[in-house]
Amino acid sequence: MAIPLACQEQLLPGASLSDKFALATTLGYQAIELRGRGDLAFARRLPELRRARADGVPMPTVCVDMDHFIGDFDPDRSRDAVRNLRSQLSVIAELGGIGAMTPAAWGMFSRRLPPFEPPRSPDGDRQVLVDALGELGEHARAEGVSLFLEPLNRYEDHMVNRLDEAVALCAAVGLPSVRVVADTFHMNIEEDDVHAALRAAAPYLGHVQVSDSNRYQPGAGHLDWPALLRTLHEIDYRGWLALECRLRGEPLAALRQAATVLTHAKPWQAAA
Repeated sequence: MAIPLACQEQLLPGASLSDKFALATTLGYQAIELRGRGDLAFARRLPELRRARADGVPMPTVCVDMDHFIGDFDPDRSRDAVRNLRSQLSVIAELGGIGAMTPAAWGMFSRRLPPFEPPRSPDGDRQVLVDALGELGEHARAEGVSLFLEPLNRYEDHMVNRLDEAVALCAAVGLPSVRVVADTFHMNIEEDDVHAALRAAAPYLGHVQVSDSNRYQPGAGHLDWPALLRTLHEIDYRGWLALECRLRGEPLAALRQAATVLTHAKPWQAAA
């Protein structure tokens, strides 16, 4: 059977989440992925989110949308990221969702740009991440949801770029509530073999975000979607595919194109 599709809320026009979802279903999506801003803004949306749930809007996941993250060099900013994610995990649990996701950091440092060497050692990076993931994993477990760690490409983060690096951190934490996000755009840059990487990460794979090789909607780049979806089918992936991308062309046509590419690939059928 096909993997269900979610569309991130900011990609959909509409005055409310219920309006957005009504449109999304006509385009081929079955849920909305939410965005969680800082300063506990996601919790302040609870009245809106509760109305959407009462209207039957599935909201399985929330993607953190902040300017600082759990791996920040500044301990106070790292702690604030943990505080916000704890709140987001509690909110998504109330909504009947499956979890919240975060990268180690985004836009903070890249070894590909001067000064090339970060101000914290690799061991220091690892300890900060393990501590944060451990705390968040315990909170997620208590709430009955998961915390998903997302590897980003080398130009956006220096700590966690590949699925195996994220898996190693999850294994170090040792909690079933701490799992991995696979993002096809970042994988296209970082993985030597995206299919081998997905197979190796399968026991920890909890969520998948999709965009094409150029960060536009599936079908606008050169990724082999039937092959990717076939691999997810072969590893018995049972989560969501969440559209996280830019849109090329007329927005609704682009959203419809993405859903068509992802649902018509028929990955459960053997390759010719």
